Amino acid sequence: MPTQGPIPVLTLDGPSGSGKGTIARAVATRLGWHMLDSGAIYRAVGHAALAHGLDLSAVDAVAACAATTRIEFRDPGDGGDTRVVVDGRDVTDAIRTETAGAAASAIAAIPAVRTALVAKQLAFRRPPGLVADGRDMGTVIFPDAPFKVFLTASPAERAARRYKQLNAKGLEVTLTNLLHEIEARDARDVSRTVAPLRPAADAVVIDTTGLSIAAVVTAVLAVVQKV
Repeated sequence: MPTQGPIPVLTLDGPSGSGKGTIARAVATRLGWHMLDSGAIYRAVGHAALAHGLDLSAVDAVAACAATTRIEFRDPGDGGDTRVVVDGRDVTDAIRTETAGAAASAIAAIPAVRTALVAKQLAFRRPPGLVADGRDMGTVIFPDAPFKVFLTASPAERAARRYKQLNAKGLEVTLTNLLHEIEARDARDVSRTVAPLRPAADAVVIDTTGLSIAAVVTAVLAVVQKV
């Protein structure tokens, strides 16, 4: 593991439901590094745009919203999940809904929005290192990252995981609808013209279908420890 030179970054990219967030938090804790949940940034902007009544197809208005929205990540200090605060309001739960996820996917296809959010993401690169979770971390935001992983899983597996998460929060959803939403989001993310979802050429691809969280964490840590 490098001790000199640029601050090391481990990028964890992959489609919705591949386990990026869970794995990123666990790996960051093991390494003692900072963490960037880039998906939360896009969800926060999508939530802010909807809260302001913006039409997500109104490119200029949404891009302006991305540029001016204040997004903070706060450690609750009690071992709980990091809180996401947008313009002074805690939106941690609100941005995890399927509506917020769909909004995030829609605005992520807007070049001006992605440009506006680059600086916000780059600012997370601080010593001793960073685990960056997203869809274009290894291809666009941190192309010089020494460690790159692309997590994937079957659509059915990802839908089942999401179903369990939402049910645990008391939200009523159907597995069929979640599967359709995941497949639709995959299609949007892969086919968008700006930063399409794909593994970086030098990324290690890990299929998490059927694997435990512990097994995936071990596989990801192995990527870092090889260098």
